[in-house]
Amino acid sequence: MAPHTINITEKFKLFSDQWSPKVIAEMNDYQFKLAKVQGEFVWHSHDDTDETFIVIDGELTIEFRDKTIHLKKGEMVVVPKGVEHKPKAESECQIMLIEPKGVVNTGDVDNELTSENNVCI
Repeated sequence: MAPHTINITEKFKLFSDQWSPKVIAEMNDYQFKLAKVQGEFVWHSHDDTDETFIVIDGELTIEFRDKTIHLKKGEMVVVPKGVEHKPKAESECQIMLIEPKGVVNTGDVDNELTSENNVCI
């Protein structure tokens, strides 16, 4: 497949559901996913992989068992594999996630916030 430009702003206009990552690109075995988030997510971890959060617009808070990180537009954090975390956002926040193919958004937890995997836009 030939290289092409992906407009992140335009991709965010294609969906409105919360906490439901959408794949916009793949690189090797990794996926670049966009999500709109608001409110609180669930405590969870990913036993087999690190997870990268990049704030595209808004503000995101990620709670850990021993501390809390606040991310603003243009900031990112890598959550190490196996580390329990709970993202939340007071107002809608647009984020990019970078993680291996097949990673479920709720990690080791299966509940109403578990979204369908590998949804491409």
